[in-house]
Amino acid sequence: MFSNHTPECFPKMGEQDPSDRLRGDHLKETKENGTGSFSQFSSSVRAMVRIRQKYLAIKKRRLEIAAVSSQGFISPRSTSPKVFTFENLQEPINSNPSSPRKRRKKRKGRVLYPSSTLRAVPTKERSRAKNCLYLLCIIVFLQIYNAIENLDDHVLKYDLDGLEKTLKREVFGQQEVAESLLGHLQDYLSTYVHNKPLVLSLHGPTGVGKSHLGRLLAQHFRSVVGDDLVMQYFVLHHCPTDDNIPQCTKSLDSHVSEMVTQAEEEEKIPVFIFDEVEHMPRELMDTLQDLIHPKNNNEYLNAIYILISNLGHEDITKFVLHNSSVAISGRLSLTQELNPWLRSYLERHHVIFLEAELLPFMLLEKSHVMDCFIDEMSREGFYPDRSHVERLAEELAYYIVGEQEFSHTGCRQVVAKVNLL
Repeated sequence: MFSNHTPECFPKMGEQDPSDRLRGDHLKETKENGTGSFSQFSSSVRAMVRIRQKYLAIKKRRLEIAAVSSQGFISPRSTSPKVFTFENLQEPINSNPSSPRKRRKKRKGRVLYPSSTLRAVPTKERSRAKNCLYLLCIIVFLQIYNAIENLDDHVLKYDLDGLEKTLKREVFGQQEVAESLLGHLQDYLSTYVHNKPLVLSLHGPTGVGKSHLGRLLAQHFRSVVGDDLVMQYFVLHHCPTDDNIPQCTKSLDSHVSEMVTQAEEEEKIPVFIFDEVEHMPRELMDTLQDLIHPKNNNEYLNAIYILISNLGHEDITKFVLHNSSVAISGRLSLTQELNPWLRSYLERHHVIFLEAELLPFMLLEKSHVMDCFIDEMSREGFYPDRSHVERLAEELAYYIVGEQEFSHTGCRQVVAKVNLL
C-alpha cells in the first residue's frame, strides 16, 4: 500500500501535466537554440511516455484504495507519515462472512521410535550408586541370615526336640498342654535378650500330671544349662510354717538374685519351678512378684518361671464333665474356653497371674490311667500284662459320663497300687 501523501517528484492533482510542460519547454528550447538533434528528441519522448504510464498506474491504484476505504473496510489514514509497530494489530476481517473460519490444526507430537536398522545403540554410563545399593542389599541379607542362624544355634542348645519326645513318652492325656508349653519355650528361647520374663502357670485337678511335668522340666533343663541355673521350689518343703516366712522371703530373694547374675555371665536363661503355689504365703507371693517384675536390673528379665497349682480345679472338673463329648472328640480347646474365666479367678487370688500364660490340665480317662500303670510297672520290672493292668485300673474311682470314664484322682494312686504287687 502507498501512503496518502503526494511525493515531491509527482505533481499534485490539478497541476499541469509534466510531460506537456516538458514538451513545451523542449520545443521552446529547440526553437531558441535550433541546434537539438532528432535522436535526443526521441529519447526524451520515450522517457516522458514511461513516466506518464507509471504516473497513471499509481493514480489508478490510489483511486482503488480510496474506493475501498469509502466502503468501511479500511480506516482512512492521515497524510502524515507514521512509524510502523506491531501494536494494535487486528486480524483481517473475512470479506465473506458466510464462509466458515478455518481453524489452525495443532500439530500432534509424534513418538519417534529408534530405527531397527541401527546396529549399535549408545549406552549410558552406569551409575556407581547402583553398585553401592546392590552391595548394601547383599550386606543386609547376610546380616539377616546370620541372625537367623544365631537364633537357631541359641535354641538348639536347649534341646527342645528332646524335651518334646520326653513329654510324649511320659505325659499321658495332656497333648494340648504339652504343645502349648513347647510353643512358649520355643518362642522365648529363640533369643537371649527379652523385655520381660516368661511366666507359665499350670492348673488342674489332682493326679493329672502337673507335678510330674514339673519334674521332667527340671531334669531336662539341668542337663542343658546345669544344676546351678535350675531351681525346683516346693513350698511345703522349703517354707513349712508361717514362722519361717521372713526367712523364706529373704532366702528366696538372695537365691534368685545369685542365679540370674550367674546366668547373665554365662549368657544362659535360668529356670525357676514353683510347685504347690496354692500353699504359698502372701508375703512369699509378693516377693516372687517383685522378682518377676524388677524395676532396675535387666538381668531379671531373662528368666523362666513355672508356677504349678491346683487353683480352680473344681471348676475345671465341672467344665470337662459338662463338655466331655466335644472335648474328647477334639472339637473343644480347654485353653481357649477356660482361660477367660480362670484368669479372672486367679487375679482375685494374686496379681502375679495377670501376665502369666495359663495352661489348664484336662481330666484323665481310664485309658490314660492304664498307660500310667503300664509305664510304672515297666519301671519297677513287672511285665505289664493287659488283663492285669485293666484289673488294677478298675479298682480306682471314675466319673461316668455316658460311655466315658474320667478318673477322680488321675494317676496319683498308680504308684501305690504298683508297690503293692
